Amino acid sequence: MRATTASSDLFASLTDDVIASTADTVPVATPSTGATLHELPCSNGDDVRDAVARARLAQLAWARAGFAERRRMLLRAHDLILERRELLLDLIQLESGKTRGQAFEEIFLAASVTRYNAVAARRVLRRHRRRSGIPGVVTTRVRYQPKGVAGVITPWNFALSLAALDVVPALAAGCAVVQKADEQGALSILALRRCFVDAGVPEALWAVVAGPPNEVGETLTDVADYLCFTGSTATGRMIAEKAGRRLVGASLELGGKNAIIVLDDVEPAEAARSTLHAAFSAMGQLCVSMERIYVERRIAGPFQRALVEQLRSAELGPALGSGADFGSLASEAQLERVQAHLDDAVAKGAIVLAGGRARPELGPWCFEPTVLTGVTPEMRVFAEETFGAVASLYLVGSDDEAVFAANSGEYGLNAAVLAGSGRRARRIADALQAGSVNINEGYRASFASVAAPMGGVKQSGLGRRNGPEGLLRFVDPVTVAAATGLLQLPRTAREYETRMPLLLALARALKALRRR
Repeated sequence: MRATTASSDLFASLTDDVIASTADTVPVATPSTGATLHELPCSNGDDVRDAVARARLAQLAWARAGFAERRRMLLRAHDLILERRELLLDLIQLESGKTRGQAFEEIFLAASVTRYNAVAARRVLRRHRRRSGIPGVVTTRVRYQPKGVAGVITPWNFALSLAALDVVPALAAGCAVVQKADEQGALSILALRRCFVDAGVPEALWAVVAGPPNEVGETLTDVADYLCFTGSTATGRMIAEKAGRRLVGASLELGGKNAIIVLDDVEPAEAARSTLHAAFSAMGQLCVSMERIYVERRIAGPFQRALVEQLRSAELGPALGSGADFGSLASEAQLERVQAHLDDAVAKGAIVLAGGRARPELGPWCFEPTVLTGVTPEMRVFAEETFGAVASLYLVGSDDEAVFAANSGEYGLNAAVLAGSGRRARRIADALQAGSVNINEGYRASFASVAAPMGGVKQSGLGRRNGPEGLLRFVDPVTVAAATGLLQLPRTAREYETRMPLLLALARALKALRRR
């Protein structure tokens, strides 16, 4: 294991930033050894309410600071993310068990999201003219008002990058944030936050709380002005119901059972390499990773052989550094979930094509990336999200059969197509029911496209991150329309009688001129 820049003193310094009024802590283990990494302070409901109150005050000054000042601080934070990358990489690996290369994806995405929102916010959210109902008689402008305090609830699996995806556009739009961090990813989030605070963002503007969901999470969803949640569909439904009752907005990125289609015009070894990364990056503990592999029969034999050969030669382990191809599951609970899905499938007739074993000699929660065949609907892995190191391989006879199979089920978060023909791939991509579709990539092409919207359809979520859509969710549009005095709009019965013919003529003229 390489030397790490992280230390117990640093952990204590970071966790001091958690808003917590009690001495209660929870131990957080590292996947590298299973030993306790640090003790995380526990917040309570009063801490959440206090953090929101302080954030609300800080937000007033932040909104008045203007786009240029916010841009300056966010771009400085971007630079600090890159400067502190080695520390951030260490923390991500220590908390999640993923490889250093896969941890770097988080750093790159967080920097990209910060740069995009810093630069794009003014263009997307500036006051602008709209066509008025009666040209010349009325002028119309739209301005955008920050919603206030955004409540952000993020999971452990991509703690740093998922925090950036919600927190940074909220800050760029002029909002404050109170974030509930999952215990397993809190250090990464707190270190990211420190980059922004050191860049000049007021500490109260981005507060971090941690603790039991039934107290900390519930309180946050009770008091925030807008809600961002990443997690299970079951929990997302409950948050959506609460947001609906409160009449506040919410963006929800939820579960997925994502499909990758391998067409018969691919090069088998290259397609296998792309498929394995798409399925087992972060050991499959990624909302957009692939759990269903649909392969056209003509290519199935060489493709399967390449999959098996590449998995057998892959390096597995949770050590710091860049030597491993695949890392570790993040916790004992994750290991139990993966093992339960695998045991259920094998007991009901599934065949392990590759992998299928825990590797405790490498790390307490290490598990070989596993590909199954012969999966049928009565098995849990058929339609239920595993969120771990198991993927199922199915044979299909045509493009249409592959699309039909990929579109089956209740989820629609991400999908991918591996093809030799770009035209053929785009035709299939247009038929897939998913919020994001990647061609000749598993998830990174869309995941890294921070200027384009990201989210799910069906039971995979509501709303969109990234792009203009990701900024607009944090503001309320306000229309300001003014009478110019060129023509007084009618107010009395007599005025209506005399001016209706003029207004009717105007309506017909606007249609003839194709004016909206």
